Amino acid sequence: MDSNNSIVSGFDNDKDDSLKITLKQIPGVSSGCMVCLEGYIDTYNSSFFQKQLTKVIGAGYYNLLFDCGGLSYVSSTGLGSFTILLKMVKVKGGDIVLSAVQEKVSEVFQILGFSQFFNIKATVEEALEYYTHSEVAPTQIFPKALTCPSCGKIVQATRAGRFRCTNCKSIITITEQGGITLG
Repeated sequence: MDSNNSIVSGFDNDKDDSLKITLKQIPGVSSGCMVCLEGYIDTYNSSFFQKQLTKVIGAGYYNLLFDCGGLSYVSSTGLGSFTILLKMVKVKGGDIVLSAVQEKVSEVFQILGFSQFFNIKATVEEALEYYTHSEVAPTQIFPKALTCPSCGKIVQATRAGRFRCTNCKSIITITEQGGITLG
């Protein structure tokens, strides 16, 4: 338990009997943290899960490897929490990799169409391999000319973030990778 607090200050101050979260730093991976999950994530504890992982991201860990070997169930609300976390790390140039996902949990991801958004590896070792071999020298993306998805106007982006289109006033989100979406 002390190890969680040594990685993220105050992490173990909050607890939930239905979900145990253990943190491990990933040596050699910039901003890397392994998150071992035991239990389940449903409507009742998804806010706890999201709050705890927001602490991890706030502590500077943007490359999250989830060891889901001990995760027996995830509801649609739990999937929503994973999606929110994915958006949070993507904006910071990070990623989420799920590993050792049990068949029952994997089915929920696939049925609801979430498997296309997440990088899912069969084992923790494969997930570690992804992180240790996928880190390449960053390319300069910004400044970049993008097309507003609402009105089609060319928008000059100097950085990632949320902005208003100067033409139609729609709120647009520009990712670290240079992608653009409404909202």
